This record gives sequence, structure tokens and C-alpha cells, in this order.
Amino acid sequence: MVRQLKGKVVVITGGARGIGAATARALEAEGAKVVVGDLDSARVLDVTDRAGFTKFLDEVESTAGPIDVLVNNAGIMPLGRFEDEDDASTVRQLEINLHAVIHGTREAVKRMRPRGTGHIVNVSSAAGKAGFPGAVTYCATKHGVVGLSEAVRMELRGSGVEITCVLPSIVRTELTAGVKDAALVKSITPEHVAAAIVQALKRPRFEVFVPRSVGTLNRIGRLLPRRAAEWMVHVLKGDRVMIDAANSAERAAYEARAQASAPGADEAYGFKA
Repeated sequence: MVRQLKGKVVVITGGARGIGAATARALEAEGAKVVVGDLDSARVLDVTDRAGFTKFLDEVESTAGPIDVLVNNAGIMPLGRFEDEDDASTVRQLEINLHAVIHGTREAVKRMRPRGTGHIVNVSSAAGKAGFPGAVTYCATKHGVVGLSEAVRMELRGSGVEITCVLPSIVRTELTAGVKDAALVKSITPEHVAAAIVQALKRPRFEVFVPRSVGTLNRIGRLLPRRAAEWMVHVLKGDRVMIDAANSAERAAYEARAQASAPGADEAYGFKA
């Protein structure tokens, strides 16, 4: 049966722009009660402040009711050669892209399992299934989100709580500024990802590639010997997508914003934004 979303309480992290904002609009159109948390939204949320994250969820439940859906969407993608990445950037990506997802997922499980219902959506990336030069730490964090989601799914079996891992390709948001389309994989809009999330909530699925063709390419690549798969990626110039964008003029504004996007992480590790 198709699950109805009307009246459901949905929390979206990083929901002020991009995929998060598009998902909020799509769910509101379905009649859901959507609460957006972001550094740039009315309800301020720094996902790297774990105590603050928990308090934020507590406040949502005290005002809007039990959380039915948590969408862990907040993320950043600084680009550049691995050896040029400073430790502050590494920590920032780990804290926002992975640790915050771990914390949000755990908080959701604590709240949903006792009720025997709920749905967690973790936004990963196609980079969670492959490695892309120029985005090494980003890939590591997104692989972590996939592994987290797979393991939690096994723990939640029979609990009534669902989990979905979303793996988009190149999404046309500020995060992908300067990133060109890859051969065989065209870029998509945030609305494409939002629609896929809505469908996964209506008809629960664990793994959601956007577009679906990315999943097909991933499965083909895993059937090939490693050298053949890497040769295919090289011929299609998939190994240049991120590294070529790293120093493009289009990325300057995004890189500056990403650098200042995790005050909680910076303070915890003694870094200056």
C-alpha cells in the first residue's frame, strides 16, 4: 500500500537550500508538517553541535508532535587535491557529512523504535559507492553514510522503522558549482531528488539512486574486474569531474561558505573559521 504523508511530522537538516529546500516543498505539497533546520533558516541548527541537535529534535517533538520522518541532508563538498586539504577541512567534512548523520540517525532510532514506526532518510551520494579524485574526504564520508545505513537497517529489521539511503549523481546546486556533466550521467535538479525521496517515503525502499541509471552503472562496474572498471571510468572521464572543478572560478563562493559552515566542529577542535 502507498503510505500517506499528510500530517506526518518531517524534520530536514540542511533544508534552507538545494536538495533540502526542494524536499521540504515537495513534502509540504503532500500535506506533511515540515520543520527545516539549517544554519541559514528560521530554526537555526548546527548539526555539528550534537547537544544542540538533540535539543532541536526535542523542541520539534514538544511543539509539532512525534517525529515521523528525519531527513539527514546537511552536507558540504570542498574540492581539491587530497594532499592540499588541511586538517580543519577534513574535520569539518567528517563532522557535517558523517558524524552528524550518525547522531541524527541514532536520535531518530531512539525516538521511533519504541513507537514501532518512523522513517529515516540519509542523503549520501553516488560518491558513496565510488571514488572520485578531487573529492577524497567527501567520498570517504559518503561511503560512511552508506555503511551506516546498511548496518542500521539490519538492526531495525522487524522494528517497524524504515531507513532509506539516497544516492544522487551531480545535482545542480551551489554544492556542485563548477562541476561539469559526466559522460553517460547527466546532472539533475534538486526537485528530481526530492521526488525520489517522496516516493521512497510512500513506498519504502532502502537504496535510491537518482537517476536510476546511476545504480545500473554502479552494478555493471562492480561486475567488472577492478582494472577494467577503472579503465571505463577513465575513458568516460569520470575521474576528472571533481578534480577539474576544484580550481574553477565558479567554486570560489561555495568554497568560502563551506569553510565557515561548521562552527561547532571548529570550536571543538580549536580551529578558526
